[in-house]
Parts: sequence; C-alpha cells; structure tokens
Amino acid sequence: MKSDVEELMPRLLPVDFQDTAEELDLNGPPRNPREYLRQVQLEASQCPDVVVAQIDPKKLQKKQTAIASVAGCHAAPEGFCPGVSWQQQQVSNFSDVRQSIAKNRKRWSSQTLDDNVLMPKITDDEGWKRFCLGEMVYPGASSCRSDAEAEPTLDYRRVGFPPFLSIVSRFNQSTVLTVLEILIGWFEEHEFFSQLGCWLYSLLACLEKPLLPEAHSSIRQLARRCARLRGTLESQEDEKLPALNLVICLVARYFEQNDLADQPQSPVQEETCCSSSAFRRREGQESVGQAKD
Repeated sequence: MKSDVEELMPRLLPVDFQDTAEELDLNGPPRNPREYLRQVQLEASQCPDVVVAQIDPKKLQKKQTAIASVAGCHAAPEGFCPGVSWQQQQVSNFSDVRQSIAKNRKRWSSQTLDDNVLMPKITDDEGWKRFCLGEMVYPGASSCRSDAEAEPTLDYRRVGFPPFLSIVSRFNQSTVLTVLEILIGWFEEHEFFSQLGCWLYSLLACLEKPLLPEAHSSIRQLARRCARLRGTLESQEDEKLPALNLVICLVARYFEQNDLADQPQSPVQEETCCSSSAFRRREGQESVGQAKD
C-alpha cells in the first residue's frame, strides 16, 4: 500500500526494502546505495506533516521595523529656484528629445562607430568612468587634460566620450541604468562639471517609463545630490546652477517625483536661471541634447 506522500510524489528511484530485515543506524553513515536510500526514506517518514515555527512576537516586531527614506530635496537658496513656467518648458523640451530618440534609435544605432570607441563591459565600473568622464576621474588627470588640449586631435579616451547618439542608442535599459548608477555614485563624492551633465541628461533621456524600483532610487539620489550642491553655490551666476536646476526639474517633474520638485516662493523667481535652456543646447551639441533637431 502506498503512503500519502507516494500518492502525490511517486518515487524517482523505487527500491524494494521488504527483504531488508536488519535495523539501520540513522546515526551512522550508509554502507551502500541501498542503505542510503533506506536511510533517507526513514528520515523523511519521521518528519511531521506540518511544522510550526516558534516565534517570539517581541523579536518579530523589532525585526519588522523598517525605516524608509522619504526626505525631499534641500530647499533652494533664495533666488536660486527656477520658476514653474521654466520647469514646464524644460519638461516639454525633454519630452521632445525622448520621442526623437525612440523614433530614430534604430537608425542611429546602426551607424558605424569609430575605431577608438571601445565601450566597456557592463560590469566594468572603472571602465565606464573612464569612457564617460575621461581621466578626470583619477588623480593627476588635470595634467593629462592639458596634454590633450595641446594635441591637434582631440583624444576622447583622455577627456571622455560625449554621449553621441550613435553610442547611447546602442544601450539597452540594463546598460542605461547601470551606467547611470555608476555616474551617480561618482557624483556623490565629486564636483559637477559639464561632461558629467551631458551624460546624466542623455541617460535620463534614454530611461524608459515606467521606472524600475532601482531606477526610482537612483534618480532620487541624483536629485538630492544636485540640491545639496546647489545649496553650496555662492552666486546665481554660477555656471553650475542651470544644470543642477535642470536635473532636479526633470527628476521631479518628468519622472513624477513630485516631493522633490522646486516650489518658487515669488513671481520674481520665474525669470531665475532662464539660461538653463542655453546650457542644454550647448552641452548637448552633436549628442542627445539636439536629438529633436
């Protein structure tokens, strides 16, 4: 007669134990395959059908306590916050760029890359930093940069490759998110500069919606970092301000992280940082920033 377990799960290795009269020692090692199978069968028969875990409710409550970070961005200093109309215009421009990328991705990705464009493997964090930002990410990069400027031909391997459409159009979503996370991690410990801004804008333009949970976390981290850095600026004429405001605006307004959005306090701020669109055109030249052209 078959047991209840055998009715549900037939034996994969049926072995007849009826002729085995000797008792097996479950504490000792099996001496042959037959004894091993018999030992497994006996151990399984001694397991209860239902097992109830004994849990201390006090310990369970402590372990289940979760702390979620829902903090918004640092408020912009007075006069540093862009107006709502400006933010709406940037979202509209950004949407146009994304639509153009989606429409022409196949054509751009089919373009032949130059021989010097060797994209790193997806797991090569240091390689992506060098590829996107150049040798500026390493100590002594300033001297290397001066050498590059002195040369008649620009060496992208030293100063970093711009986010050309022929490059970013080849990225799948996994690559987009991975490179974005790498650059955000680098940005957490370093200052902002134009090459980084170009790549951040380009990768955000290639990031598909709806966002994955890890993408939500990454872009919120980016917006907070931009807001913290903005709070350290001493002048509204600082060239970093338009770019920082643009990134915060796109994360908050386009990707719907509304708790991170800038809220102007007065109509005067509507005209603040209007040069951000100029930054986007300048930094996006020949790359994602001019995709809609």
